[in-house]
Amino acid sequence: MSEQYLPSPEPLHRAISRFGNVTVLVVGDFILDRFVNGVIERISPEAPIPVLRGRGETSAMGGAGNVVANIVSLGAAAIPVSVIGADQAGVNLMRILAEFGVDTGGLAQDANRMTSSKSRFSALNQQVLRFDEEEIKPLGDAERATLVRHFRAALAQADIVILSDYGKGMLLDGVAGELISICRQAGKPVLVDPKGRDYACYAGATAITPNRKELGEAVGRAVFGDDEIVAAARELISAHGFDFVVATRSEKGMSVVGSDDARHIATQAREVFDVSGAGDTVIATFALALAAGADRVVAAAIANAAGGVVVGKRGTARLTVEELTGALFRSHGPIAHKDAILDAAAAARLVATWKDEGLSVGFTNGCFDILHAGHVSLLHAARSQCDRLVLGLNSDASVRRLKGPGRPVNDEHDRACVLAALASVDAVVVFEEDTPLALIEALKPDILVKGADYTIDQVVGAEIVRKAGGRVVLVDLVVGKSTTGTIGKLRAGSTN
Repeated sequence: MSEQYLPSPEPLHRAISRFGNVTVLVVGDFILDRFVNGVIERISPEAPIPVLRGRGETSAMGGAGNVVANIVSLGAAAIPVSVIGADQAGVNLMRILAEFGVDTGGLAQDANRMTSSKSRFSALNQQVLRFDEEEIKPLGDAERATLVRHFRAALAQADIVILSDYGKGMLLDGVAGELISICRQAGKPVLVDPKGRDYACYAGATAITPNRKELGEAVGRAVFGDDEIVAAARELISAHGFDFVVATRSEKGMSVVGSDDARHIATQAREVFDVSGAGDTVIATFALALAAGADRVVAAAIANAAGGVVVGKRGTARLTVEELTGALFRSHGPIAHKDAILDAAAAARLVATWKDEGLSVGFTNGCFDILHAGHVSLLHAARSQCDRLVLGLNSDASVRRLKGPGRPVNDEHDRACVLAALASVDAVVVFEEDTPLALIEALKPDILVKGADYTIDQVVGAEIVRKAGGRVVLVDLVVGKSTTGTIGKLRAGSTN
């Protein structure tokens, strides 16, 4: 079966909320990226070439290093394993990794190896020259033994493995195959960002992540449409024993192809500034989502959104959880009511995304046991005060403590579903405490709304919101409407 697919937001955000528990082992070619910016105002008198007058320079990790940077930026742990040169570029890479808080014990430095570096020169944000310094050669026997030893030691700590092959020598001459075999024996999934035309060297990997052009080169023919992508991917699955293939397709999105199913995920339209490192972001995010418990289609949807974010940035880019969350919500448009029920962590990310987009966020809370006109009026009034409204809902245990052993009439799941279906409510979060104070501290809403039966000094969280520059709004209630009154009428009727 082959079809276009867009997963529900709920499993997407559940996976993202677990990123912080994931550890990824990254092996491959670590590259130093230099970015030199300047202006061009004249032509050289020595030759008919422009003169770039430097205005600044930055350095970043490229290749497998950019995979590590993205993993850490998304809140997970990364363990790098590789061999780099004992040169200035290698020193700079080690320094940057240390600044990221990454343990560099698995990175060996060898005086006989050159650290690959790429220097990009730009004027007015337009790249005018790239200068590469590298020496492509396979690992020597001693280097290989060191790499494998470090890999075995780190594997026990890892949830998933990425082989980032940039063709600089780290995974040549059977190294990739040896590492994949070790992963298989240990029962650890291994993903490969491949290089070259012959994927036999990656045989047995859980998955490979080629782009469309690389996929075509691997099967010896051009591939464009959905059916051609699926056929090419299955040819590689059959030939090399991959569990599945994730093919990135630029503006067409991404395809996830197994031996008997295929899903195609459309990308979001966005302005493209720079594709540098987009593939690194995709495989890093895909690995995190997969290790966090997402199935491969959900993981691909998350990775697809991540790639869409970083191509809108300049340079070797990485992204944050907040940017990723925002991209995923934009891809879904209005949120289906069942997907508006979030845990506190997911709600906090969503609120941060809304605020980044310049939207005001309101908050109100309550038990909302039997929904009545007073509740609807309160929520409508609250929503009129803000662009987005989050509703904090007391859990069943919390309601029992507040209202007595006979309450709630409706359990928290039913109450949340009914409330999330209201047009005035953008997200529902169930909280276990007697008050929503901790939730308000986590969300930091711009506006806190309660009924006018309270005074401002009685509103939980009022001080927090006001100190942060927000405001507290008290709205009039519908007279004579309450859950307690409704329950009283029902009980009275039952005795007649």
